[in-house]
Amino acid sequence: MLQLTKPSLGEERSAWQYPFASLARSGAHLAMGSDWPVSTPDPWAAIHVAVNRREPGRPDQEPLLADEALDLTTALLAYTAGSAWINRHDRAGRIRPGAPADLAVCSSNPFSLDSADLHTLRTDLTFVGGDVVWSA
Repeated sequence: MLQLTKPSLGEERSAWQYPFASLARSGAHLAMGSDWPVSTPDPWAAIHVAVNRREPGRPDQEPLLADEALDLTTALLAYTAGSAWINRHDRAGRIRPGAPADLAVCSSNPFSLDSADLHTLRTDLTFVGGDVVWSA
């Protein structure tokens, strides 16, 4: 971002990048994920960036537009309910009776960590339709 994108866009247009918090405040649905080969498919790294607005493991780095940071709950909802919504899976993305048993179990409680450590989380177990499809 700092070496390639920002110099190409300039200061004014660079300030328009990834306006996640502004979108959330407007009531827009946020859906997070990655199918792009230039970013990691690791959801914890992406959630870390959405919350901290800086690369994992770089706590001294200046945040990219810090006012656009999401709180952890909003970022997690974007990765779960938001992604289900954008893919028209109306019953998925939340834990509730009648919903598909698609769950991921992480290595630690993300709400008990310092936000600078979110990228250290790992997914230990993944269920799809109630069946284990991946286990660490």
